[in-house]
Amino acid sequence: MTETDQRLSLDTAAARTLATTTKTPPQTREISPRWLLRVLPWVDVAAGVYRVNRRLTYAVGGGRVGFVTTGARFRVVPPSLAELPQLRGLADDPVLDELAGRFEQREYARGETIVRAGRAADELLLIAHGKAARIGTGPYGDPVTLGTLAGGEHAGDEHRQWEFTLEAMTACTVLALPWTELRTLAERSPALSAQLARHRISRARPQNKWGEAEIAVAAGHRGEPALPGTFADYDPGPREYELSVSQTVLRVHTRIADLFNNPMDQTEEQLRLTIEAVRESQEHQLVNNRDFGLLHNADPRQRIHTRTGPPGPDDLDELLCRRRKSRYFLAHPRAIAAFHRECTAAGVYPGSAELHGARLTAWRGVPILPCDKIPISRAGTTSILVMRTGEEDQGVVGLRQSGVPDEREPGLSVRCTGIDTRAVASYLVSAYYSAAVLVPDALGVLENVEVAR
Repeated sequence: MTETDQRLSLDTAAARTLATTTKTPPQTREISPRWLLRVLPWVDVAAGVYRVNRRLTYAVGGGRVGFVTTGARFRVVPPSLAELPQLRGLADDPVLDELAGRFEQREYARGETIVRAGRAADELLLIAHGKAARIGTGPYGDPVTLGTLAGGEHAGDEHRQWEFTLEAMTACTVLALPWTELRTLAERSPALSAQLARHRISRARPQNKWGEAEIAVAAGHRGEPALPGTFADYDPGPREYELSVSQTVLRVHTRIADLFNNPMDQTEEQLRLTIEAVRESQEHQLVNNRDFGLLHNADPRQRIHTRTGPPGPDDLDELLCRRRKSRYFLAHPRAIAAFHRECTAAGVYPGSAELHGARLTAWRGVPILPCDKIPISRAGTTSILVMRTGEEDQGVVGLRQSGVPDEREPGLSVRCTGIDTRAVASYLVSAYYSAAVLVPDALGVLENVEVAR
């Protein structure tokens, strides 16, 4: 050993045995901004159930029809035919099995005409695959796009003419059923015949443009004419939302809680991380739950498709024009990035808005909130939501019950369930919540948003 190799002072590794360290609380990558939980107005549900009363609506049905495939052949899932207004209420009737087998499959290439305006609408058409554009004629004779139809949607109204031309925007698979087939089958099925009669009666009843039972009002009259008598009819079967729950049991050994509590309380840190995970689960359920999640509770008439694939300014404008007082967009961060790319390509620049101290992208003054709970499919498509919020505006509200036993945060409780024979203490962490859409136009969804381009 040379003279230069001899140490002249204490080594740092040895010195650390006598020193303390400065520690951080446990970190986790799971925590997200959880904007949805922050912006939803929360309604206290005292009895655990929230009932949404509405005016009686005659226009029912209009949802998405489901399909199964065998190779290149598509077949309608029979119970899903009850999503059609004419067949509403027949989900469990065997007549739908026979009806599903009578559809004829047709294939159309991109740009081909599926139906032409002015012809008799003698068929019911279901879009099994692809996307089609509804094209009308503008005031100066030029073609205008009225909207799009995609997988599961339908077109065609009995006893009417086609008011638009339906043109394939992509390769399309269409299932067609002549109305004569439906009438023939109704002659042999009392249940189907009765349902078609009910549908005709409901369409003949006075209703406003939203399908609600009309309230007759006289206006612009002079003198003393007889005024109409009226009343506001209620929906006899209002929807009720029961509070859902996210729960877990946290286990902490009493030796850990007793001996290793300095400088940080081990039980408190364990609870903090567990509560963060429960809150993340809560936001995921509010978006994706098939019973009350926002993605599955948007009215079919409030679901639209992008014009070209990626989300452009025109698509977000279409979402905004379908409702009043839109408060927030909700989109996956990759969808927001795709929107920025489309804005750059179009030579426009989205604005910004400040919310809870953060600067966010905004469009037409409406903040676009990032939410990584909105799924992205394997094909690289996702959805963008827009909503009006609050009970006073008949919007979207969050539901929770405050004052639950051992409440730690509003709607969230931490209850000690005891210590077992192994000296392990257990804590039940529960969050009670749900969400309700008070009227259908409070929530809209832009579907099939491409983010992979």
